[in-house]
Amino acid sequence: MEPAMGDTNRTKGKMVDDFKSIVNDADDLLQATAKVSGESFNAARAKFAERIKTAKANLADAEKVIVEKAKQTATATDEYVKGNPWTAVGIAAGIGLVIGFLAAKR
Repeated sequence: MEPAMGDTNRTKGKMVDDFKSIVNDADDLLQATAKVSGESFNAARAKFAERIKTAKANLADAEKVIVEKAKQTATATDEYVKGNPWTAVGIAAGIGLVIGFLAAKR
């Protein structure tokens, strides 16, 4: 179950990174268009700037949640391994054998 949680956290982390990149690119685009004039364009740019600000705030909140969940998962895994060391060794050995068999077939 822990590997699945790790994959989920990595996927969420990648999504956050991708979203950060999009927001940063949009912010750069907004800055590049600052010299373009026109009343309707200025209104649209202001609306877009507000949406970017909101997206950045939401992104920061999502990142905090992901980090907190990752910490909780790490703590739970650590407690499980400390409480059941031989079970953890057996699971790790089994996973290692499966990976070894898969790698040997290629």
